[in-house]
Amino acid sequence: MQKISLFKLFLIFVKIGAILLGGGYVILPILMNEFVERRNLISQDELLNYFALSQSLPGIIAANISMFVGYKLLGKRGSLIAMLGIITIPFLTIILLASIIESFTENLYIQSVFWGVGIAVIALIMLTVKEMWQKANKNLFFYIIFIASLFSLVLLNFSPSKTFLIFIIIGVIYKRITTPMEAR
Repeated sequence: MQKISLFKLFLIFVKIGAILLGGGYVILPILMNEFVERRNLISQDELLNYFALSQSLPGIIAANISMFVGYKLLGKRGSLIAMLGIITIPFLTIILLASIIESFTENLYIQSVFWGVGIAVIALIMLTVKEMWQKANKNLFFYIIFIASLFSLVLLNFSPSKTFLIFIIIGVIYKRITTPMEAR
């Protein structure tokens, strides 16, 4: 694996923050390309683990995962620099747009841009699901949990946070029961 400087790490995350439209679920394919395939700085498994952990923590997924990647590469300073990089462009953009938002929302071209971005975001989310599905350890319990969580979200209209919490508890209990005592 290669090394990277704090400044280069900051610039990479500024670039990612500038093109990251659609929230944290869109970031996985971008990070995969940048840090796993292009630069070989972290493994795909590590990145998928960081992504899963980032979703389970409070806060913005993109900021959470950037801190994990930054920490892996350059420790605490890397974590801070990566997080600052990922939020720099969105922060500045929000400040700029807040003053002119009224005229933006009524502009047909701007509405068209957001419509197109919305479609691209759906495709990126589907790519994220595909990558996580391929890496998942699929066994009978996996499929039971998948179907039960989908059922609770779609048919029972459970909130995502309630569903998440329920299946975290079930997963912990399952692992506790199925993991041999000497492996704990």
